[in-house]
Amino acid sequence: MSQLSLPDVPWNGLRAVNDAAYRIQLAYLLDHSEFYRNKLASAGIASAEEAGGLDDIARLPFTEKDELRASRDENHPIGRHLAAPMTDVVRVYSTSGTTGTPSYIPLTSSDLANWVEISTRSYGASGLAKGERMVTTYNAGPFVAGVTLDAFAKLGVCHIPVGSGNTERLMTAVQLLKPTVLGCTPSYAMHLAEWADERGVDIAASSVDKILVAGEPGGGEPAMRQRIEDAWGARVTEAMGIGDISVSLWGECTHQNGMHFSGTGFVHFELIDPETGASLPIEDGAEGELVYTHLRHEAAPLLRFRSRDRVRLSTGACPCGRDSPRVRCIGRTDDLLIVRGVNVFPSAVRDVVGKIGHGVSGVISIRPKTKSVNQAPPLPVVVELAKDVQPDAALAGLLRKRLRDELLVTTDITLVPFGSLPRTEYKSKLVDWSEAE
Repeated sequence: MSQLSLPDVPWNGLRAVNDAAYRIQLAYLLDHSEFYRNKLASAGIASAEEAGGLDDIARLPFTEKDELRASRDENHPIGRHLAAPMTDVVRVYSTSGTTGTPSYIPLTSSDLANWVEISTRSYGASGLAKGERMVTTYNAGPFVAGVTLDAFAKLGVCHIPVGSGNTERLMTAVQLLKPTVLGCTPSYAMHLAEWADERGVDIAASSVDKILVAGEPGGGEPAMRQRIEDAWGARVTEAMGIGDISVSLWGECTHQNGMHFSGTGFVHFELIDPETGASLPIEDGAEGELVYTHLRHEAAPLLRFRSRDRVRLSTGACPCGRDSPRVRCIGRTDDLLIVRGVNVFPSAVRDVVGKIGHGVSGVISIRPKTKSVNQAPPLPVVVELAKDVQPDAALAGLLRKRLRDELLVTTDITLVPFGSLPRTEYKSKLVDWSEAE
């Protein structure tokens, strides 16, 4: 497929451009993807003309991650959705494989260039600019986040990849190389702040004035963001993507009003009701699950791929001048717990707890009693206290009240000393199923 050269068209004027690209992508899928030929045939669609354009996309079936996994075998290690010969593939990334065999994500040279462009837009929105020094903790090489390394180079950033597993090495790099930007997960930025406080290191006086967080929800939670910014004396912006579609699809600008869509022209997104699958309007304040469709992809294009990311949408004007929609991630629908009919997202619990203030560290662990989405109240929540704070019945009562008032959920609060709950340099786990029956 040819490289994209978009004219300076406002967001509302891109529908025709995207529709044309979508129709070409559908024809390509039917010609090159065994997976989608069979899938669309099962839905009664034998040609791109029968599928129609973007106005008709809701008639087409969703693509689920488990379907892609099921299409793999010894002769098809990537899956039957592979739509380009391996001789055209220039890079193959993998997932972490935490739930089994890793999934492989191939890219042609065109796909790779498109992903780099998307990430460049995303990080450019965050204020990352040529000449800045950026230290990162991601071990990104084998995983799709590795594309960000290409994006940093395209932006002209001096990238200092420290990797994970050695906080001392990272903080030495901050001290000696004086980077202006730190890239990590929000939970690790908090861990670094705790590490510095324990050692009397004044990170607020360091050279870092921007922190770009990604990899997990949290960077947009007001309480967590404030804690990180206060500790580091730096502005926090977040980015979000999804490995099967593209990294850094959404990137927050310096006004911190949500993450702007950065995949314009390459990816089409929808908003759906996660329970019914019904399409939701793209309008200010709408909440739902993001669903993605590639528009200009060659190696393994996906059609109506369910992300399981639940977001709140903003469509109003942004002072930065970008007119693309913005999102704030509320949580993942596959992390959702339902307590007596009330939907509870673990990240929302963490946000409410974090807003309590100095008595807590902001680290939590939800301990479901049964291995089920549906939980009987009270929901067990372990809350870590701030440093040198002792357990207090009044604090536990305040936490229960705030969670009931804001999330409508009854909880059983257990307070534990500072440092009791694990920290991670990658994605933090807010739900611990080890005690579930």
